[in-house]
Formats: sequence, C-alpha cells, structure tokens
Amino acid sequence: MFAVIDCNNFFVSCEKVFNPGLEGKPVVVLSNNDGCVVSRSQEAKDLGVKMGVPAYQMEEQFGDRIVQFSSNYRLYGDMSRRVMAILQELVPSMEIYSIDECFASFEGMAVEQIRQKAQEIVYKVRKYTGIPVCVGIAPTKTLAKVANWYAKHYKGYHGYCIIDDEQKREKALQLLEIGEVWGIGRRYSRFLKGEGVHTAYAFTRKSAWWVKKNMGVVGLRTQMELNGQPVAQLDLREEKKSITTSRSFGEMVSSLEELESAVSNFAAACAEKLRHQGSAAGYVNVYILTNFYREDLPKYYNSITIKLPEATDSTLELVGEALKGLKQIYRKGYLYKKAGVIVGDIVPGNGVQQNLFEHKDVEKIKSINQVLDSVNARYGRDALKIAVQGGFSGAQGEKEKWVMKRSSLSGNYTTDIKDIINIKV
Repeated sequence: MFAVIDCNNFFVSCEKVFNPGLEGKPVVVLSNNDGCVVSRSQEAKDLGVKMGVPAYQMEEQFGDRIVQFSSNYRLYGDMSRRVMAILQELVPSMEIYSIDECFASFEGMAVEQIRQKAQEIVYKVRKYTGIPVCVGIAPTKTLAKVANWYAKHYKGYHGYCIIDDEQKREKALQLLEIGEVWGIGRRYSRFLKGEGVHTAYAFTRKSAWWVKKNMGVVGLRTQMELNGQPVAQLDLREEKKSITTSRSFGEMVSSLEELESAVSNFAAACAEKLRHQGSAAGYVNVYILTNFYREDLPKYYNSITIKLPEATDSTLELVGEALKGLKQIYRKGYLYKKAGVIVGDIVPGNGVQQNLFEHKDVEKIKSINQVLDSVNARYGRDALKIAVQGGFSGAQGEKEKWVMKRSSLSGNYTTDIKDIINIKV
C-alpha cells in the first residue's frame, strides 16, 4: 500500500502558524514579485479567489477583504524540512515529491495498522508543526492521490482516506472528474472530455490500445495505476540530478554588472545546496532572457553550459565559471527580466574523479566553504558572501533592481534570530 501525505494550503498554513490572528480570514500567498496567487486559504477559495489570478485583478475584485503575503521561501523551506523530518520517523520509507508532499510505503501492514498510522500522521504533524496534512492510501501511487483528494475535500474522512478494495476503488473513480487525476493535464483533460470520458472510471474502461494510441505510454501507465496495477514505485534517492536557482527580477536590468550580481547569487545558492546534500556538480549552465510579454521591447534569450574540469561544490569556483559563461552570452541593448543558474552531472562529494591537469589548493577551497557555511548558519543567509554578489545599495538601503519585489513579506521566524516572535503578556 502507498500513501500520499500532502500539506493543506501549505504556504498559507505556514503563515498562519506564526500569526493566529489569520485564523478564519481569507489569506493568499503571491508568487515571485507579488505577481499572482499561488496559495489560498479555504476562506479565500470560498470567496471565489482562483489559483493563478494576478494580484491586481484580485485587488480590483475583492479590495482589502483579503490578507496578502509575499512568498517567503526560506520560511516555507524550513517548515517543509520540519514536516518531512517528523514523517521520516513515522513511516518505514518515503519519497519526498515536492516541498509540501511526499509518498510513503505501508507495505506489509494490516488495514487496521494503516488506519492507526494515518491517524497518527495527521495528529502528530499538526501538533508538532501546526501544519494540517491529509493522507491518501491505496495500492498504487495514482490511486493514493485519488484517496488524498477525497481526504482533502470531505471533512468526514478526518484527514485520511483509504481505498483498499474493489468497491471503494470503483466508487471513488466514478465520482472523480477526469481533470483531477494525477498525470492528466489540461490538454488531455480537454481531449478526453471531447471523447466522452468525463470521469476517472470512464477512463479506466477504455481499451489499453486506445489509451496508448492517443496518450502514449504515460497515459497507459496512469490507466494501469487507476485499475490497481502498481507501475510507479518509491524513488528513495535523496540526491538531486540537477539543482536550479533562478528568479524573475523586481525590475528589468540592462547592465552586465547588475546581471553579474544576480548570477553570482544564484551560483552561490547552488553551491550551498550541493554542500548541504554532500554532492558536487560537473557542469554549470547560465541563462538570461528578456520579457517576452512586452511587445514593445526587443527580445533575447541565450544560455551556455560550461563543463568543469572536475566536479566541485565550491562557491568560488561555481561563481567564477558562471560569470565566465554570462560574459559570453550577454548582449548590450536589452532589458533583462530573468536569469538562472543550473548545476548538473551531480556526483557524491566524496567520489569526485580528480583531474591530473587541474592544480588547485583543495584544502584552502574546503576551508573557505566551511567558513561561509558556518558564518551564514550562525548569523543568517548571506551574512558572509563574496564581493561580486553585491548587496544593498544607497543611503536608504534600497535593494538592487534584480531583487524580487516582496512588499508583504513575513518574518523568517524559524531561521533568523532577528525575526523571533515577541509575545506580549
């Protein structure tokens, strides 16, 4: 049996944990640069706030009735880590699927044991972190996602739903709209409805030949999973195949110096993530692009991949190589809206193949990395960084143009001593 454990309205729930006054109020969290809605409380959903609606349209429709927050990924990332740490103690094995969701295996457990375990998960995660979760349990991953959908949308399940026999499976699929099935995107949803397939159950009744012909192997696997045939197993690998850090800029930038500051910060963040998981990267990719939605501005996109002489997790090396790549793809005369850095060919940090022709002071680089990590762990991210990363400028402490707009940012309550909660008694 598989389980899907999913945090409810995760970004909003993180904000509510540290601000009890938000309980019962419509709350939304906005995307990068406060662009559009990416998380909604149930109260906001009941008001009619749609996922992905631009912030300005929401304000025009609902005025100040809704509490807005800018995305605080540092807070959400730390709360996610706490939730996953609790779950790792409660389940035999698990696969972290996203920041707010994971799969777990309950193989070999009796139904009553599974029921008790689901109740324990819902209770302990809420008690220890304040984050509400729902659990869906079934013989396959896709059916577990179906069960999770019911656990989330019907209070009578008390946070968990188990599909453990054929009758429950058929009933659940007969009542589930085809667009809600994991793996059925908007395009296939429109296609299937056009073919008269409106429910998940109707999809399972189609022939395997028809599904493979029209939806390929992926569609066939989804159908098999809905029919109770396990295809997808848990992916227990913790190491990432690649790491990406990118941002849309708060304001468009044109100069190479401004882009260098942004790209340096992104490369440094990638290096920190590599060291956190004990890995090293064999290549670094840099890309820049303009705003393709602005018809009045010239458009440009380019990227470059630099193969490293040997895999590394060094901030100095990755930043240096990223800047070399940026200089090759930068073009004057454009207003850039976004940049990003990707590191790949990731290998274990203790298994790096040495290059005979590469001469560098390994111990010195290691010491620099250790100093960076220890200082930033103690005093907060970017307390210590290399000069090219830039920082705040101007007498008023104005941020650089590329820094995201986050006018309604909450505090980093769990990671920054300066944002520790004050309690008035």
